[in-house]
Amino acid sequence: MRSRVEELAGIRESVLAGPSEKATAAQKAKGKLTVRERIGLLLDEGSFHEVEPLRRHRATGFGLEAKRPYTDGVVTGWGTVEGRTVFVYAHDFRIFGGALGEAHATKIHKIMDMAIAAGAPLVSLNDGAGARIQEGVSALAGYGGIFQRNTKASGVIPQISVMLGPCAGGAAYSPALTDFVFMVRETSQMFITGPDVVKAVTGEEISQNGLGGADVHAETSGVCHFAYDDEETCLEEVRYLLSLLPRNNRENPPTVPCDDPAGRRCAALADLVPVDGNQPYDMAEVIEEIVDDGEYLEVHQRWARNIICALARLDGHVVGIVANQPQTLAGVLDIEASEKAARFVQLCDAFSVPIVTLLDVPGFLPGVGQEHGGIIRHGAKLLYAYCDATVPRISLILRKAYGGAYIVMDSRSIGADLTYAWPTNEIAVMGAEGAANVIFRRRIADAEDPEAVRAELVKEYKSELMHPYYAAERGLVDDVIDPAETREVLAKSLAMLQSKHAERPARKHGNPPQ
Repeated sequence: MRSRVEELAGIRESVLAGPSEKATAAQKAKGKLTVRERIGLLLDEGSFHEVEPLRRHRATGFGLEAKRPYTDGVVTGWGTVEGRTVFVYAHDFRIFGGALGEAHATKIHKIMDMAIAAGAPLVSLNDGAGARIQEGVSALAGYGGIFQRNTKASGVIPQISVMLGPCAGGAAYSPALTDFVFMVRETSQMFITGPDVVKAVTGEEISQNGLGGADVHAETSGVCHFAYDDEETCLEEVRYLLSLLPRNNRENPPTVPCDDPAGRRCAALADLVPVDGNQPYDMAEVIEEIVDDGEYLEVHQRWARNIICALARLDGHVVGIVANQPQTLAGVLDIEASEKAARFVQLCDAFSVPIVTLLDVPGFLPGVGQEHGGIIRHGAKLLYAYCDATVPRISLILRKAYGGAYIVMDSRSIGADLTYAWPTNEIAVMGAEGAANVIFRRRIADAEDPEAVRAELVKEYKSELMHPYYAAERGLVDDVIDPAETREVLAKSLAMLQSKHAERPARKHGNPPQ
């Protein structure tokens, strides 16, 4: 027995060491950590329990039978993040370039099934070269099994993809099916067809990072939710995100003790937001003033910047915040902003995260490009997401709330549980100037001094239909509040709504706009 145990210890030591010092040196030369260093940064120290570390492939041909390393290029298992169970699989680029073969895929399938059964988050650390060509269609079938499980787990457990190397072809679709995608600048890329194929087909020359690097996906495509300069920071932020999410859809997000008083007055808000609706300001500063200790995690920070989607805490409880950003495009809704906010609302609803919506929206972005691009269809995604959400929903109107954009941004009429407004609110079909031009077109045209008449009629329209209490008088706003009381009002309202229960209609699933 002792000799067998010694043999096992030797095997385990070789598994932990990896394929060779040369392969490890090559990994380090690219500025990348090894697979076990990454897992060590992600999980609590000493908590990782590996599954199938001795797995080896059974493929033959093309020299594979002579090269059968342990783990087969992927490390799988579970551990804890801040004491809560998390499942993980991580590609080892030192073995077959992290490429997926049959045994490799089977290990991933197993750990995904375990995560779903246990009701715990799944994190994938991606650093693989796609399908293992030597294994042919078996490798492709392995990807199919991953995609099927990603879809099965969607809305059931949080799924986080961390891109730490190249991810090409069909392999890019698994991260796209998950809830969040993290990327590291310079070292991680995602694309369906690489630069060589692009050049051969279209004649366009482009680098890997230019085609599918972290900045491209964080700013242009919207594929990446978070981008960081190094792996250490990236994995630390993954841990922070996990601390804000429940383990599964049957639990509420974790609550933490809060030293920031729920009744703290936010006197600074009166100075942060100008009364003049045409003056921009930074909505991020408003959010910082309201949430616990000014801390929040913004999702898709660099894509569709005219809307903010963030996870934060109010009185120790996790909330999702959707807010127009007047600093960018005056905070209008466009195609990308609608898509960004819609998916975030769906995520919050799936994982029992209450939603607070901060409105300062002048409408939808006009233009031929937006109309031809399907702003109706894309805007309807956000409308559908809000209407379908059953979590507690509170909206707060800071200044402008015009037209269809007001309705879409979780208005009382589409099911917001509570709607508040500041004394600076302007809720209307459109701005006073535009409304006066439509309603009093002939009167203005026939006037001796059209500009003076227009100014007088704009003033009249504002006083009649756009004063701060017009919507409250008609029951479309629950209360008009002092901005300094915003944090207290939101915290008390969320506490009341904690036990909210909404019945869904009997159906297989809805058919949301695409």
